Amino acid sequence: MSAVYFLSGMDALLSIYTDLFALYGPQGWWPLGKGYHPGDYSPPRAKAGIFEVYLGAVLTQNSSWNGASMAIGELKRRSCISASALLALPAEELEQAIRPARYWKQKARYLRGLAEFFMALRGRIPSREELLAQKGIGQETADSILLYAYHQPVFVVDTYTRRFFAALGILTGRESYAEIQNMFMNALPRDAALFNEYHALIVRHARAYYSRKPHGVGDPLGSKHSESEA
Repeated sequence: MSAVYFLSGMDALLSIYTDLFALYGPQGWWPLGKGYHPGDYSPPRAKAGIFEVYLGAVLTQNSSWNGASMAIGELKRRSCISASALLALPAEELEQAIRPARYWKQKARYLRGLAEFFMALRGRIPSREELLAQKGIGQETADSILLYAYHQPVFVVDTYTRRFFAALGILTGRESYAEIQNMFMNALPRDAALFNEYHALIVRHARAYYSRKPHGVGDPLGSKHSESEA
């Protein structure tokens, strides 16, 4: 199968989403595991589940998902998946638990700060600005927390998004995070479930075709896009 995307705005982005969904189906994906809730996009209901999204969003930074997943598994084994339990864990033990996710000393500090922040929220949803003010939280991490933990309709942009849509000719690859995010959020319905699945599908597809150079080799969706062909 090959596709040439010459549509514009919402039509183009929805067309790509439709093709991705046809290839892979619902992912049931969020930063914390495979097959968590295929077809069910409701946010976690328990505090521990919400905080687990915080953990996953930080642990996946500059790490493979396998490493982050192993680190979360180690925290679960120690019964330290809640904010209060994590803060009670000795520093050295926390670092050892998250070692598979790389940069464990730095991430341990970030997680402790986030645990204190999370407890101070007392169940309310934080603003994006509040999240960005926390040490170790950048735009992608903040948006992942808002989307996956709180079901807020924000589109998460990552390196895979940039690579894939640059290959399709929709991006140049030089756009800022905000510019790419605005492109999606202005063209698509403000729907957290759609943003959830779209991001997951981009990651699934790009891991297969855009994780190694040369990017896009064998991509069944093609890598051509021409507005002039519309």
